Amino acid sequence: MSTFAVGDEDFRLDGRPVRLLSGALHYFRVHEGHWEHRLGMLRAMGLNCVETYVPWNLYEPEPGRYGDVAELGRFLDAVRRAGLWAIVRPGPYICAEWENGGLPHWLTGPLGRRVRTLDPEFLAPVESWFRRLLPQVVERQVDRGGPVILVQVENEYGSYGSDRGYLEWVARLLRDCGVGVPLFTSDGPEDHMLTGGSVPGVLATANFGSGAREGFATLRRHQPSGPLMCMEFWCGWFDHWGTEHTVRDAADAAAELREILECGASVNLYMAHGGTNFAGWAGANRTGELHDGALRPTVTSYDYDAPIDEAGRPTEKYRRFREVLAAYADGPLPEVPEPPARLAAPVLGRFDGWAPLDGVLEVLGGEESLTPVPPTFEELGVDRGLVRYRVSVPGPRQPYPLGVTGLRDRAVVYVDGVPAGVLDTEDARLAEPVSGPAVVDLWVESLGRVNYGPRLAEPKGITGGVRHERQYLHGVRARGLRLDAFEAAAVGKVPFRPLPAAPGPGLYRATLGVSGAGDAELRLPGATRGFVWVNGFCLGRYWSAGPQDALFVPGPVLREGANEVWVLEVEGTAVSVELSAVAAGSAVSV
Repeated sequence: MSTFAVGDEDFRLDGRPVRLLSGALHYFRVHEGHWEHRLGMLRAMGLNCVETYVPWNLYEPEPGRYGDVAELGRFLDAVRRAGLWAIVRPGPYICAEWENGGLPHWLTGPLGRRVRTLDPEFLAPVESWFRRLLPQVVERQVDRGGPVILVQVENEYGSYGSDRGYLEWVARLLRDCGVGVPLFTSDGPEDHMLTGGSVPGVLATANFGSGAREGFATLRRHQPSGPLMCMEFWCGWFDHWGTEHTVRDAADAAAELREILECGASVNLYMAHGGTNFAGWAGANRTGELHDGALRPTVTSYDYDAPIDEAGRPTEKYRRFREVLAAYADGPLPEVPEPPARLAAPVLGRFDGWAPLDGVLEVLGGEESLTPVPPTFEELGVDRGLVRYRVSVPGPRQPYPLGVTGLRDRAVVYVDGVPAGVLDTEDARLAEPVSGPAVVDLWVESLGRVNYGPRLAEPKGITGGVRHERQYLHGVRARGLRLDAFEAAAVGKVPFRPLPAAPGPGLYRATLGVSGAGDAELRLPGATRGFVWVNGFCLGRYWSAGPQDALFVPGPVLREGANEVWVLEVEGTAVSVELSAVAAGSAVSV
């Protein structure tokens, strides 16, 4: 058994000074069948530690109903077998470009801005969750023979609030749950962030992508002693739908990494390996300096331009980082693991079944509500998925503009069953006026809840109303379609039919014959926007807006022979599905 402590100038393992060379790898963004390979890639790059978040909303979709919480423990066991230490960041808020920053929708819906404060109605569910989760961490602390050496108190709180009492409460709860390893906070190296996010007696760390000497100088003004650590060295960045793909020059990133280490500091590469936002868990951001502008949803790929790409292969950044880190290693670095198997032969398939959205909703949707004004997704119990809002325009009346106030995020509109347009701003109206009487359907999809900034915890759906001219239309029928309703047994009850000439939005089905299963890419030529499942595993959202044009398919999801593909197209028409081996991309030989 070992002890890990925070010294006056460095970290101490059994009394000896150690430098943490860590890499971020979110186990929930990597198929479990790939954990061992990805951790081996970290070791071979020269790292001695791995850092991960824990997303609360992934494991408690409804109050008191838990999913596979033991997944964290299995990952930490894999970390120990790989010979690495582990840094755990359990939240309750994690940001991470993850849906709602990891907070459950059923909690943020009623509480709004009261989350992440000392409000008792927020603290009680947090305590219940931590007492369920943290035994897995406590049992795997370094003093018990496990890999866990550090645990975070909240996350980047100085970018959000200033409730010092709340942070102190989280720290006490961690200790009360048995966490005995050192605690830490992490914030941007700015005075207002460090004053808002630090806790007396808890190690403060800094997050930045460049300017290490200046960043650490700011940190030292707030924390005169203790080890220096960049807890998030942003060596790449993430993408939003409808924007250009973001890259960071490998040589520039390696030079900044070298500067951090020359300062005598420890480091955590964010990200070392990004992985994938499977199952529609990608979050969203708001534009502008104050993060309160237009919505920008995050793409499915979380490749992050990381040194290990989305498919687990080394890049030029990996090669350069390995050269820098080798100088700080305790001996020769391990050999770089061989990549996982790739799909042996491409497959092209056509859809053999289709069901319209209304038919899918009838089988897989929740109960329909009737309310005077549109309910939010939170009020309908929908975390990820769609809601159909149906409202009647009285008549007879002449054509008037029809619009929506408080729209989040994107609505495909039908008038008397005929497509009438797509609305995608918070105060939007159709291009053509609508006369009455008429029935208006608005299919609204959540493109991801905000994960960072002051708009965190905002509700989804229609938060205002539907208007005809200046008049609100009341008597709204709403019905939700959750993504987690698409289980094999449930989808088997959907009445698929042969594809009509122009099928349009709906659930498509195809069977692909695979020979030589392995990691692959899936494309949907001509499709517009929606979600894909392969053998019941949700790959995530696709969208013709780009920049992402293919979805990563982990090899363990595929099987030899027949593979069933479901495509939920919500805006256009799906024609065919293509499966091919993962492209070479930016992978290099090391």
